[in-house]
Amino acid sequence: MYAKCRHFEGAQRVFDDMPVKDVITWTSLSSCYVSCGLPRQALVAFREMSLNGVRPNSVTVSSVLPACTELKNLNLGREIHGFIVKNGIGENVFVSSALVDMYASCLSIRRALLVFDNMSRRDIVSWNVIMTAYFLNKECEKALSLFYMMRNNGIELNYASWNAVIGGCMQNGRTEQALEILGQMQYSGFKLNQITITSILPACTNLESLRGGKEIHGYILRHWFVEDLTATTALVFMYAKCGDLDLSRRVFNMMPRRDTVSWNTMIIANSMHGNGKEALFLFHKMLDSGVKPNSVTFTGVLSGCSHSRLVNEGLLVFDSMSRDYSIEPDADHYSCMVDVLSRSGRLTEAYEFIQKMPLEPTAGAWGALLGACRVYKNVELGKIAANQLFEIEPHNPGNYILLSNIFVSAKLWGEASQTRKLMRDRGITKTPGCSWVQVRNRVYTFVVGNKGNEQSDEIYKFLDDLGEKMRLAGYLPDIDFVLQDVDEEEKEEILCNHSEKLAVAFGILNLNGESSIRVFKNLRICGDCHNAIKFIAKIVGVQIIVRDSLRFHHFRDGLCSCRDFW
Repeated sequence: MYAKCRHFEGAQRVFDDMPVKDVITWTSLSSCYVSCGLPRQALVAFREMSLNGVRPNSVTVSSVLPACTELKNLNLGREIHGFIVKNGIGENVFVSSALVDMYASCLSIRRALLVFDNMSRRDIVSWNVIMTAYFLNKECEKALSLFYMMRNNGIELNYASWNAVIGGCMQNGRTEQALEILGQMQYSGFKLNQITITSILPACTNLESLRGGKEIHGYILRHWFVEDLTATTALVFMYAKCGDLDLSRRVFNMMPRRDTVSWNTMIIANSMHGNGKEALFLFHKMLDSGVKPNSVTFTGVLSGCSHSRLVNEGLLVFDSMSRDYSIEPDADHYSCMVDVLSRSGRLTEAYEFIQKMPLEPTAGAWGALLGACRVYKNVELGKIAANQLFEIEPHNPGNYILLSNIFVSAKLWGEASQTRKLMRDRGITKTPGCSWVQVRNRVYTFVVGNKGNEQSDEIYKFLDDLGEKMRLAGYLPDIDFVLQDVDEEEKEEILCNHSEKLAVAFGILNLNGESSIRVFKNLRICGDCHNAIKFIAKIVGVQIIVRDSLRFHHFRDGLCSCRDFW
């Protein structure tokens, strides 16, 4: 009774008062510790049982093996396996399944398969365990093959089977396949439960599918899963990552309770949308509510400070980490602090901060400085940062491109050419910029000068017509963002073909009565495109949300939420 109520102290007291302790008593105590999340105590009880001359049975070993699984204690698991073989209790399906689970969790796939193959009778648990083992070991094809074999051989799948394959696909980056299997699950008569929802919501997040996320949100509301902390936290992140911070905030405000992870998620959501003041406000509100911050909390807050020029606030938060919360800053926190100083234009301070770091500066720290040198046109510090990055990550094309851009802005064509030559000599190619937008549940991708879209003629005509209105409204193409040494007319044409402009134009042409569009880009949005989209939003009268590699930009009425600082 105490074990079922997860009250191990009560169970231990009753056990201690018993004059006679048989195999059932010892098994109950070990099992109690496992169910109460105390695997070490369960193994101690198991050893004491043997020392007291009580022989474990099949129920004992199947109860205590999960403790080895949780602790990833392969050696003790193998000892118990030896006892099982010697005492001839391996035929028990619960024992065999527990063994398969133990070996699989310890990533000893070969042994897990050996036990599985030798089982005279297999239950659905053992099938699920071996399938999960394949996914954990990154053997996705084998796991999926096993899943379809289970279906084709008439093995009755349960919720754990479907959740295992959906979760496994997600963990292995097979987002679209996870969604496809979700459809098969529903077609087979299974409804989504909390585990399914928390497994599949990241698919909508990864694919930036706001529509799919809203459908799952509706399902959560209809089936009263709103009390599930993991599911609602995943919803908060999904909405933020898909560009709808208002809905993200609304879900967060409706949560009946919040843990550290949910507070962190909302802080990070505001940071990625450039709302540093809101991230700081949430941080203080989190502290007032009695929830303890962790390392991730400070990464989120400092990131928000960097995007909102909150230098003094960032320094205070950084200094409070070890002093007030006994959290030693790690490489990410130092990199964030460099970013806070760099983005605000305090490049010399940022460089001095890097030099005084107690840790070896990472690519994140030098990268933050290099990116700011591009914005503030600081050639000397840019060269120092770039040379450090060439040592740390010699094959990252972004560092070479940034340095080349710094030289181009300073009209140092020879140095820019040398940097490009260095790239070629090292076999490094530039990551092509691309932008994508979702229209009617389908994602459309654009690259610079793209003409493969079925509406390409309309897109370019729309941009031409819009260009005249933009010029009348005061827009001038910023040809500094064209890095080739070509004449001005050619530069303007190149700017017009940038992928984010094409995606925005396509989104507007296919608005379908909606008042906003969301465009995503794999690289940092260029200054000219940023300026142009402000004019487009004002002229067309829609909200345009663009997420680049750094943050979200919300364009409305000729203004951007970043206040031209990103």
